[in-house]
Amino acid sequence: MHTDVVLLSVLLWMVGVSGHKRPRGQNLHPYRQVRLAQQMSPIEGLSHKIGSPIFKRSPDITKVRGTKSEQLLRIDDHDFTMRPGFGGPAVPVGVDVQVESLDAISEVDMDFTMTLYLRHYWKDDRLSFKSNTNQSMTFDGRLVKKIWVPDMFFVHSKKSFTHDTTTDNVMLRVYPDGKVLYSLRVTVTAMCSMDLSRFPLDTQTCSLEIESYAYTDDDLMLYWKEGNRSLNTDERISLSQFLIQEFHTTTKLAFYSSTGWYNRLYINFTLRRHIFFFLLQTYFPATLMVMLSWVSFWIDRRAVPARVPLGITTVLTMSTIITGVNASMPRVSYIKAVDVYLWISFVFVFLSVIEYAAVNYLSTLQERKERKLQEKYQESSQFIQG
Repeated sequence: MHTDVVLLSVLLWMVGVSGHKRPRGQNLHPYRQVRLAQQMSPIEGLSHKIGSPIFKRSPDITKVRGTKSEQLLRIDDHDFTMRPGFGGPAVPVGVDVQVESLDAISEVDMDFTMTLYLRHYWKDDRLSFKSNTNQSMTFDGRLVKKIWVPDMFFVHSKKSFTHDTTTDNVMLRVYPDGKVLYSLRVTVTAMCSMDLSRFPLDTQTCSLEIESYAYTDDDLMLYWKEGNRSLNTDERISLSQFLIQEFHTTTKLAFYSSTGWYNRLYINFTLRRHIFFFLLQTYFPATLMVMLSWVSFWIDRRAVPARVPLGITTVLTMSTIITGVNASMPRVSYIKAVDVYLWISFVFVFLSVIEYAAVNYLSTLQERKERKLQEKYQESSQFIQG
């Protein structure tokens, strides 16, 4: 009985070993696998590509997905050609300005040039995003072209441009709740109507006006973010001919008969002209020419070669001074204060020349009368003696 059990165990072990034997042909050489793959039919090769990750199709590079920031802001999910809250109340847009420099004031062209940082503040719920740290995201000018931004322009500007060295001076900052800060650095040349009737003792007030081009006050409410504190200036701003007395802001409504009412922001500044330059270049030379013309009064009236060139020289000098002053001024139709002074000085110089001509003429007449009287006296004396 014991022997039968042992034989049965050995038989079962042999059957188990033979059942786990590797099938024939499974352990193929790698070279044979390559040859077998090359000899496969097209249909079998296609089915092999579909099921194998090695032959996975490469992605289409022509279909570029948006950047991570654009996906976070859901740029493609909204129509940013429309303003925020379209159809509802006007979107508030706060503005503040940092004046970097006041470059030039031109009386001839009646304009000024200013470089400033223009910042806009508004809220666009379409740009809100989830943030665990509640931190904002800052972008350059490339994202500005893909979202809605206020269409500000400078009223009465002659030319303006956004700086682009070394890159576009544009900054966009988006907060998780949808608030947006849009800042850019701009240089603008704008018109300034000047009253030169008191020149060079004048004080001028110029304004830079900011307004939305397309959106009326029903769609966009433009306002200074913090009143007069929204306007900041660099302490190093200075002009050669003017003293900057005051910067302040105002807000008004502008009406266009064809489009409607628009909010308009004003940057007002007052300039007082320095007088010392004109004292040295205009007033003192003109005064000296008048005094020089008076020197001829102490020269003998018979010294014609001395008095005539002196008078002509002073007249020509005054003419040169007047021409030089007017060359740097606009051709206005009213009289300026400097014109009054220069023309009075010119009249004094001219009268000094006329005075010598009158004295010379009267002296000649007097000499003729004396000569005739002397001749008559001599004739009478000869008649009496004869």
